[in-house]
Amino acid sequence: MSSAAHTDPGLRTIRVMVVGAGTMGRQIAMTAALTGFPTILQDISAEGLTAAKQDLARWAKGRVGKQKLTEEDASAALGRIEYAGDLSAAARADVVIEAATERLDIKRDIFAELGRMCPPHTILVTNSSTLGSSKIAGESGRPDKVCNMHFFNPALVMKCVEVVRHDATSQQTVETVMALARAFGKEPVLINREVPGFIANRLMGAIQREALALAEAGVATREDIDSTARTALRHPMGPFELMDMVGLDVIHFIAECTYAETGDPADRPSSTVAALVEQGRLGRKSGAGFYEYGPASAE
Repeated sequence: MSSAAHTDPGLRTIRVMVVGAGTMGRQIAMTAALTGFPTILQDISAEGLTAAKQDLARWAKGRVGKQKLTEEDASAALGRIEYAGDLSAAARADVVIEAATERLDIKRDIFAELGRMCPPHTILVTNSSTLGSSKIAGESGRPDKVCNMHFFNPALVMKCVEVVRHDATSQQTVETVMALARAFGKEPVLINREVPGFIANRLMGAIQREALALAEAGVATREDIDSTARTALRHPMGPFELMDMVGLDVIHFIAECTYAETGDPADRPSSTVAALVEQGRLGRKSGAGFYEYGPASAE
């Protein structure tokens, strides 16, 4: 991703705040900073903020080394990121992107606090891939200014952003968030009503369920199923490879949330994935999942 200032005149004065400095949060913050937005990255963990700062500096250095980013642009982007240990910095934000732990109680607490601290015009979005913003919008006291803005991992690379409105989300909020995503260099898609799994996870889940059923029935090996997806369907990676990259704990969590909401037996979480998670085989980040990666591949 190259550094390029955003051009929408209506967005020139926006200050972005990202809540949560984990892998997704720090990459969203860097995405905003690379495209010219002053950005605040907040986390209650001082260690987490330090790790995020070091990680983004390493990432930028690597991009410069590969000549995909100039030293000047890298330095400018890193300089646009301010690090904050509490939510009080939200008083200076125009758009807040929540990327905290995927727990409803935590998100509700965050949105309630943001609702008290932010100026009346501030838009509050959640990066949640499973929880519709209607579940937390009321806590903010400004439900018309709340929606989902779901980035995909890795956020610095993936182009898609799912913007999901709920019944009370205003058209102005939708238009601003869609414009912001485009200014970030993304390709947003608008989802007009909340549905479990949104679009991408529903499509991905259907393929993954079928892949698991084929492997469990002994129809073909995981390797051959993945190979078929790559060579016949032109997918960049097979379903088992993709689950390992996303994280089997994340895959299992999404399935649990979807099943809890729909009650549809077809959405029941996979016992195969559940067993791997129980064993600590979470995919690439743990060094092993459906496939073996070794310590060097752990993230």
